[in-house]
Amino acid sequence: MAEEYTECLLANKFHEDCPGCKVDQMKRLRRGFPLWELFTVWIIVLCTALPISSLFPFLYFMIDDFNIAKKEEDIGFYAGFVGCSFMLGRAFTSVIWGLVADRYGRKPVILIGTASVVVFNTLFGLSLNFWMAIITRFCLGSFNGLLGPIKAYAMETFRDEYQGLALSAVSTAWGIGLIIGPAIGGFLAQPATQYPSLFSQDSIFGKFPFFLPCFAISVFAFLVTIISLWIPETLHNHKYDDDDESFDPLKDLSHDPESNKVVERNEKSSLLNNWPLISSIIVYCIFSLHDMAYTEIFSLWANSPRKYGGLGYSTADVGSVLAFSGFGLLIFQLSLYSYAERLLGPIIVTRISGTLAMVILSCYPLIAKLSGLALTLAVNSASVAKNVLSTSAITGLFILQNNAVRQDQRGAANGIAMTAMSLFKAIGPAAAGIIFSWSEKRQDAAFFPGTQMVFFILNVVLALGVLLTFKPFLAETQH
Repeated sequence: MAEEYTECLLANKFHEDCPGCKVDQMKRLRRGFPLWELFTVWIIVLCTALPISSLFPFLYFMIDDFNIAKKEEDIGFYAGFVGCSFMLGRAFTSVIWGLVADRYGRKPVILIGTASVVVFNTLFGLSLNFWMAIITRFCLGSFNGLLGPIKAYAMETFRDEYQGLALSAVSTAWGIGLIIGPAIGGFLAQPATQYPSLFSQDSIFGKFPFFLPCFAISVFAFLVTIISLWIPETLHNHKYDDDDESFDPLKDLSHDPESNKVVERNEKSSLLNNWPLISSIIVYCIFSLHDMAYTEIFSLWANSPRKYGGLGYSTADVGSVLAFSGFGLLIFQLSLYSYAERLLGPIIVTRISGTLAMVILSCYPLIAKLSGLALTLAVNSASVAKNVLSTSAITGLFILQNNAVRQDQRGAANGIAMTAMSLFKAIGPAAAGIIFSWSEKRQDAAFFPGTQMVFFILNVVLALGVLLTFKPFLAETQH
């Protein structure tokens, strides 16, 4: 009701200097598939997701090169702190960037976010020591606050019939970025060792063996920043129009006798009292904690020696597995997910995905006992399935969050979700690194020896998330 009335007001009262009005007018006049809007949203989200986990395939070797770990078993401990610094920085600033986006517009925050990837991701690749790595990652997270605003931008720039596609584009690009990022890191790290015919040990890529993957992502971020200069601003801003009746759709609703209930709800509603929103955010945080911890543990487990229960993989081997997983995830999200979501609903999809993921994780310690072709097939199959299930669960919760609030509250709701999720994702790598390091020191334990303990703990977290998808905890907004 509120959105329909707001659209009617916009149709009758167009502000020439308001960017939001121009976008709304463009949406009413537009016909056909929004290919350009879909492309821009996709690459912007992909740009901000790539650097988050691109370091995990080579982080084990980077920490080893810093010579800060006294024992090989301690590498995971220090790796966890570098891994969590990005999310910690983002947790501190997500609300601030949300307020900036509501005050000055979505576009400035998007541009600052993509530009920050260019600067700080490049500096991270040039890190000289452990503390420089932590500081550059923390700064990268602090300035990269565009995920919340890009969700609002996507909803505001797509016509109503394509808003489901907008949400899917954000979540799918995010999931793909979290998988393709590590693939890039795995393929391009240590290029002088992996590709000696192309890169010399005396070149910058030989002196800084982890610079090339960071530089490649930064080049992509630079191109995205240039493209983002041409995206429209979608925020309405009429506060300087004082000569006549100032237009405020939510205020004007109070003069409509048919919208008294809407006004009353506007005055009384609070996001913190919106249990469908808060419950979905809590479950989202649990799954995000698990997802981030799994991303780090998978790479550490694959890189660690066989004697500690790992696979003994190189960074290129890990990159190959993750690239294959990204391709499988892309195919699934574009073909099967929307059908499964329409058939079962987001809650059931999340519940089933979490349950099946626990079964797959239980098989990982057994996979480490394989070798040759059997190991390759098992690792790739398990990785594809695990990442498909994780992204399906996250996408379902993302849909629940956006369905739980009105359009005018979506920016604030995304800010709350981003802050909470970032805190949990900051805990994930740090805790995962500590637990992984601890597990490698207990190879002869009677209860889940070695890396079996790591995957058991991951399953405990995942089981908690699945349990919370049931009533009365998780509530779904009825439309």
